[in-house]
This record gives sequence, C-alpha cells and structure tokens, in this order.
Amino acid sequence: MKKITSYLIIGCISAFIALAFSSKTTPKFSSSIAEENAPVKFASLTSGLPNDAFIQAAKVSTPAVVHINTKIKVSKKDMRQMNPFYQFFGDQFGMPFEMPQQQDQEASGSGVIISNDGYIVTNNHVVEGADEIKVNLFDNREFKAKLIGKDPSTDLAVIKIDSKDLQYLTFANSDEVQVGQWVLAVGNPFNLASTVTAGIVSAKTRNINILREKAGNLAIESFIQTDAAVNPGNSGGALVDLNGNLIGINSAIATPTGSYAGYSFAIPANLAKKVVKDMVDFGEVQRGFLGVNIREVDDELAKDLKLPKIQGAYIAEVNKGSAGEAGGIKRGDVIMKVGESEITNSADLQEHIARYRPGDKVTLQIFRDGTMISKEVTLKSQENKTELTAKSSAKKSGNVIENLGIEVDALSSLEAKKLGVAGGLKVTKISDGIIKQNTDMQTGFVITGINNQALTKKDDLENIISENNGNGILLEGKYPNQNGLKYYAFGY
Repeated sequence: MKKITSYLIIGCISAFIALAFSSKTTPKFSSSIAEENAPVKFASLTSGLPNDAFIQAAKVSTPAVVHINTKIKVSKKDMRQMNPFYQFFGDQFGMPFEMPQQQDQEASGSGVIISNDGYIVTNNHVVEGADEIKVNLFDNREFKAKLIGKDPSTDLAVIKIDSKDLQYLTFANSDEVQVGQWVLAVGNPFNLASTVTAGIVSAKTRNINILREKAGNLAIESFIQTDAAVNPGNSGGALVDLNGNLIGINSAIATPTGSYAGYSFAIPANLAKKVVKDMVDFGEVQRGFLGVNIREVDDELAKDLKLPKIQGAYIAEVNKGSAGEAGGIKRGDVIMKVGESEITNSADLQEHIARYRPGDKVTLQIFRDGTMISKEVTLKSQENKTELTAKSSAKKSGNVIENLGIEVDALSSLEAKKLGVAGGLKVTKISDGIIKQNTDMQTGFVITGINNQALTKKDDLENIISENNGNGILLEGKYPNQNGLKYYAFGY
C-alpha cells in the first residue's frame, strides 16, 4: 500500500520537524497583487508542442519561485523531553548525562512570489514553528521574511519580504485545468535551487487524507494530481501551465520510499488565491461553512436515488442552526453544482465552498426526489455566524491583548532593576489565543521589546501591534531565572 506523506515529513522532520475565488463581497488585495484570472491555454497534442513551450514557461516561472530556509530553536524544555529519565524523575535527581547545548534545527522548502512587493505563498508545513524564515531569490539575494498567516486546513501559509519590483506569478483558473495537459513543477528539491520538472495532470479533486491529522474534519483536500517529478524541498513551489500561470501549489507526494515515486499533489490555485487573500487582509482564513455532513456518491447510491450519473456530494446530515438548514438543504439531497461549477465529488464540494467567507451567498443546484432544484444559501462560520471571526473582530477593535490570549502587568521598578532592564510587561496568564497557538511561551516571561521597539506599558504593546498592518510580530524578553534574551515570532 502506498504511503502518502508531505514534504515536511519526508525531508524536514529528520531535522527535528523544523520544521475562489471569493465572492463579489470579498475585499481586494493591495493593488500590486495579481487579481485577474489569466486564461488557461493548452498546447495541442495533435498539432505538436512548440519547440520552446517548456523553455518559455520555465523562464517565466523560475524567477518567481524562491528557496525558503527555516530555523527552529530547541528550548531547554524540548531537550529535556529527549531525555527518557526526565520523563520519570524530572530534575529532582539530576541528569544522568550532560544535556546537549541548544542547537538551531534547520529545514527548507519552496515558495511562490505572488506580488511585486514581496508577498509569498508556501505550505504551512514549510514554515510551521519556525523562529526564523529566510528567503533566497532566483538572483541569489537573501531576505528575512515575516509570517503573515497560516492555515493547517489547506496547508497554506503566506510570508512577506521587504522588497519591490519583484517578478511574480499570476493565478490561473484552476477549474479550467484539464486531465492530460502539460504542466511544470518548479521548486528546490534536495536544496537543488530552481529545479524544473515536467509532466501532465493525472487527476483532479484528489483527496489523499494527508491533512486530517492536523486539521481534523476541517481539512480541505481537492488536489491536482500530476506525474511531474516532485521531491522533498519542492513543498510550497509552483505548478504552472505552459504559459507560466500558477495553477497550483505543490504540497505532497505519494511514496513508499520518501522520494518521488510517480505521483505528486498540488493545492489548486482557485482555493489558494482565496486563502491567501484572507491571510493578507485578516491574518487568518475567513471560511464559510454549509454545516452539513457529506459522503461520496457511489454506483449503489446513484441507483437508489435514480441519479442520471455518478456525480455530486450526498448530504448525510444537516446540522442544526447551520447555513444548510437555514437555506433549505435536506438530508438525502445531492449537491450537483455550486454557482456555475459542476461538483464531481465530496472533495470538490469542500473546495468550492471553501472559496467563500461567512455571509457570502451561494447558489446550489440540488438533485432531490428525482428533480433538480435551486437553493440560495448564506454561508456561516463554524460557530454558525455570518460575521467575520472573533479573532479578526478583536483585531479591528484594537483588543490586541485579548486576541493574543495573555494577561500582562507592568514591571515594578524593583523587578526591572533585578532583571537589568529599563521596563517591560510580565506575562501573568496565558489562555487560548495567538501566543498559545504559535509559541511555547510560559507565564513569567517579561516582554521588553516588540519588533525592535522598547515597551514599558500595555498601551505600547497595543499600539505597536495595531499599527503593524498584518505583518509578523517579534517579541523580545527574558525569563527571571534564565540568562540571555528569548524571542518569540508569530503572525498577527
């Protein structure tokens, strides 16, 4: 049986796990990010490919694909977990052997520049947990990158570098991609920078159950499957058509060995484009839900329902208070279309719905009791609300500390003197929020700076983050019982 695995698991975990289209109401990117869907043109196999078809696509795409290198710092706490004696005895009996020195663990992957001012899309597993992200461009320039947002449900993340006039790729309409068309995969396998491989689209709307471990039932998998050679290090790289348009983000391979064995999988551009927009605009994904449980339509079910063909997504259950219930969807319905797009299977439905935000209206074509009917449904959040999520609302209202999930007190003069600092904020409580989700910060940590700016009171923390415009955050500080400075980086 083939083992399905992501590149991080294959290539990076050995280094310590260092690692649609939106609706018409969707807010826009900054003007520098490509908005329009470029037409997808296919080379004719009957008339023959032009001699330079692959060459031109490679020339367009390689300058826009970057090499991402990450570092994750191993804390004393993490090193203790490597020691089996600590699991049973803690520190009370001392260590049976000398603890190793803290050492940065490194990993690498790929990313795609999607705007001339430095926005880059990659896989979540490429940058997950990273304390430092560096980006090497095609022309060998190197930049430090900020994490803008990440989404385990789709395995996508957005980072940004401080640069202008960059060459970038344009999102194509991945719905128009056809099985059998030629594609190129561009990335950095095994640290071999700017590698291009060619293949064809082998299948669409493929669900390989690779994201379920981290994202559970929220995982969205509707991959474009290709036979273009992809290996560890290609994660986050580009899948392009012969015009050099971005049709997918390479994410996973099917392999019994850990290296390429004939099949690779890419996140379709239409889904990636919407997720990227959300992360740039809000720092997180604003995902609309129907609020239904679905199953595949097989031959037996199609016969029982008298479906004209084996197609669509069967509604096994409608959740109470959900968008589906409010919109008139019933158990036993088969969703055949979302808007003008035909739905082939359950993965296809998940992808199409994931292109919308809470509050967006979608028109569904439904097969019910032998006839086709139309329903307009207003999507809701996972909490069955049509508003944007609480995290984004808190961000807009300026409630930064609540959004971070921490409580802080200003240091007294005596405490500041003991620590040898001018001032700071002591973290007295950590609850569910950005800090807990993205760092291993412990209570007692004293924040002395943020993004290289000193702070002494709560207003400093609120103001600096509020004025950050969605860029990455770097907190600097120290623990009372530890020497040296400690840093925590995360997206906000």
